[in-house]
Amino acid sequence: MTHRYQMNEAMDVAKQASADIEKYLKSFKETIEVLNVEEDTYYQEKDIDIIWKFRDRYGNEREVSIEIKGDRWEKTGNYFFETISNKAKGTLGCFLYTEAMYVYYYFVNIKELHIIPVEKTRKWFIKNMKRFMERETSTPVGNGKYYITVGRLVPKEVVRKEVPEIRVKSLNGIV
Repeated sequence: MTHRYQMNEAMDVAKQASADIEKYLKSFKETIEVLNVEEDTYYQEKDIDIIWKFRDRYGNEREVSIEIKGDRWEKTGNYFFETISNKAKGTLGCFLYTEAMYVYYYFVNIKELHIIPVEKTRKWFIKNMKRFMERETSTPVGNGKYYITVGRLVPKEVVRKEVPEIRVKSLNGIV
């Protein structure tokens, strides 16, 4: 079964997710800078949306790269881990190729942020991928055309139990 999104829906969710996460990161006194690099082709190729610069507890400047995934389907109890970005072209999905250190998976309707360490979670996911149902979504590209994205529905509680480094934060009252 393929779920079809409207272009405005997908863009609104992505914009809201980026805006809320930027505001959240800027709320920390340790933050030096939050750079939105979504429009930068260098970072697009690496599938990185934000560079967060901050001071660690020792006063050292640190930098973290973040991929943002906005989602409106919090009631399903799943993450959608993309395995194929464009089915017709056979391009690898975001979750398998992002060079970001973290995926900030954000449920926009309830303002719940899941901070997913990419390297550890991706290794776990590749080993366990076959356990989870595959689904397709269609993403609009304009002029009534769509492309198909493929991914796995991964129960949040399963991956959080098996990858305990995942953290969940409520952004209610922050954004």
